[in-house]
Amino acid sequence: MGLSLATAEKWVERWELQQQRYAVDREDRFTVIADVVEYVTGEHADRPLVVDLGCGPGSLAARLARRLPRAEIVAVDRDPLLLELARTHHPDAARYVDTVIGEHGWTQTLDLDRPLDAAVSTTALHYLGPAALCRVYRQLAALLRPGGVLVNGDHLPQDDALLAGVAAHVGHRRAQRRLALAHEDWVSWWAAVGEDPELADLLAERRRRQPVTGGGAAGLSLSAHVGLLRQAGFERAGAVWQYGDSCVVVAIR
Repeated sequence: MGLSLATAEKWVERWELQQQRYAVDREDRFTVIADVVEYVTGEHADRPLVVDLGCGPGSLAARLARRLPRAEIVAVDRDPLLLELARTHHPDAARYVDTVIGEHGWTQTLDLDRPLDAAVSTTALHYLGPAALCRVYRQLAALLRPGGVLVNGDHLPQDDALLAGVAAHVGHRRAQRRLALAHEDWVSWWAAVGEDPELADLLAERRRRQPVTGGGAAGLSLSAHVGLLRQAGFERAGAVWQYGDSCVVVAIR
């Protein structure tokens, strides 16, 4: 299932453009996540340990590796095609782990040799339902050292429906001004992937695996996430960056 570097570069570049449709000021969000990890790991600069949850083709892991070259990054995803893109295009950014976040025993597959300094994620954890999300938050709290952080970037609406609508509109208009909506969308990207013969085996493996089922937490509000994080054992939790309904939430162990 090995890929050529040229193929990986092509599809990762298209992925980066495609994702701009969905994450308002995506590069700023990545930068803020890196800022938080840098801040928290300052006194652990020798070899901070970070896990990237739902890493996809390595977008966040690669940026963190450039920003924090001494960090040890463990990048986790369940998608064999996206993981192979990451391994090929960003081979030195992280140690990649194929596992299903939230599945029984998933934390053992990370093979960690010490407590985490940070757990990060961006636009990935919303497929988990509230109960599963709370369980994962609790598992991550147990893996983090005291003072370690969970940093999650995602679309987290406000509780008030009217304000949530205004925030979503603000983000949409920002994306329009940045011409982000001119890029291909998620469905088109995957349709194009399906036409590349070099990706056929990986795509077949992706289809063979059972998809995650059950209600996700895509509509879960910012305050609901904060409540789940505190319930899971984090001392403090709150948004440190927001544009429209695109947020970066930090929870401190």
